[in-house]
Amino acid sequence: MRKKRIGLLLFLAVVLLAGCSGSPDYKVEIKEQIYTLKDKPSQIAINVMEDGEPVSGLKITGELTMVDMDHGTMKAEFAENEKGTYKAETVLPMAGKYEMALTINHDGDKTEKIVEFDVKKNEGVALINGEWVTDEDIKFYTFINKLHTAINREQDKEKYSGKELEEALAYWDAQDKINEDKNQLLTQIIRLRSVAMLAKEKGHSASQVEVERQLDDIKKQYSQFDIAPKMIADFGEEQFWAKERSQYEMIVLTQKVQQDLIERAKKENPKAGEQEIQYIAQMEYEELLVSQVNSLDIVIL
Repeated sequence: MRKKRIGLLLFLAVVLLAGCSGSPDYKVEIKEQIYTLKDKPSQIAINVMEDGEPVSGLKITGELTMVDMDHGTMKAEFAENEKGTYKAETVLPMAGKYEMALTINHDGDKTEKIVEFDVKKNEGVALINGEWVTDEDIKFYTFINKLHTAINREQDKEKYSGKELEEALAYWDAQDKINEDKNQLLTQIIRLRSVAMLAKEKGHSASQVEVERQLDDIKKQYSQFDIAPKMIADFGEEQFWAKERSQYEMIVLTQKVQQDLIERAKKENPKAGEQEIQYIAQMEYEELLVSQVNSLDIVIL
């Protein structure tokens, strides 16, 4: 009788152990490319799946180390961003291969996972379909906006006086402050690049002759104002016109998309006047722009 009782106890212990020993079979993947960021933490996003389904309600911590170099251990506290997606921020010392030891806690049950991933060097402030928007791009857009407000300020000085001039100058001063907003500049860049990409998808191209013709026109316009050549010289004339050339390649492409929309508006509205056609084409352009931006893989760092 004693032997049977011991045997029964052992059997129950085995059953209990078998029921407790199985840990969830989580599959953890890095959701997006990770970059080193100057003077601020990098974002790490992971997807956690079980049996092909995203897992919600987890508490996840991570310890990161570099695989080939000793920069100590970096800690990451993950928070759920959306179902099955968790994000954390931590300062990464440099680009390279990293290993992350994850502790996944679900209602007190802990699971350990190891994930390896590559961290790339940050080359700018954003990526548009894998193409960098660099700090130099932001610097150029800041300058070109300031150049245009300076020209407008010069024109208003000739046009107005007294109270009207004060109001005009105050307006351009406010515009200069707006033009220093990085998000505003990034929006300008994204808009232009997005439509230029769309133009190429539609089979359009910008010939060297078309680009040079527009550059010649803008050079003539700038030459009419004393301040423009001075500002361009201070910026760096060669650098400025190289950037302008690349901008006008995209501008020519966007103009072709706009012309396509104007032609379509004319065809669909044969009785409409020129002003109405322009309005219809502009509305369709904005809708097309929103759709194109939403279709692109844009990462803002």
